[in-house]
Amino acid sequence: MSTSQPTDIDRLQADFAKSLHDRWSLFLIEGIVLVILGFLAILLPPLATLGITIVIGWLFLLSGIMGLVTTFWARQAPGFWWSLLSALLGIGAGILLLARPVTGAVSLTLVLIAFFIVEGVVSIMYALDHRQQLSQRWGWMLLSGIIDLILAAMIFAGLPGTAAWALGLLVGINMIFGGSALIAMALAARRESPPAKTTPRPT
Repeated sequence: MSTSQPTDIDRLQADFAKSLHDRWSLFLIEGIVLVILGFLAILLPPLATLGITIVIGWLFLLSGIMGLVTTFWARQAPGFWWSLLSALLGIGAGILLLARPVTGAVSLTLVLIAFFIVEGVVSIMYALDHRQQLSQRWGWMLLSGIIDLILAAMIFAGLPGTAAWALGLLVGINMIFGGSALIAMALAARRESPPAKTTPRPT
């Protein structure tokens, strides 16, 4: 057992590397598309924010409808009323976001502010509690937490105006970083020679 486990892991890693090498162009195209969409979102953050709100609204609506169908299909199962309430809330949230996307953008921005606050506090506390184990890196984690809190304060101070651009801008930045990572990964896979197949050793 002990000799076959590393071989299985090595084989999975080799298969993944070979798949990445064979399909590097698809990852490159996906990365380029993400970078282009990210720049468009940064250049037109109000439209990006509106689009994100509408997409989330549809997700809430469709998941609520599916939940409603599933709830009535399995109505004999325990927790029927809780499942029904959850499905109706999802449908209601979806309808509200689609009917009033601008108001929905404000609500989503409040959720984003809460996320930044929680993320910032957790990062700061973790950095301070583990500064000896993290050595030089704890300062960067502390700085990241402080930046999260500053962003939360800036977005909150500018409400409701910041709701028009905050989501679109941050999603655009995220798309650029994610797309750049995919491009770098695809180009690195293209340069590498395809890994040789690994054969499992007898146990």
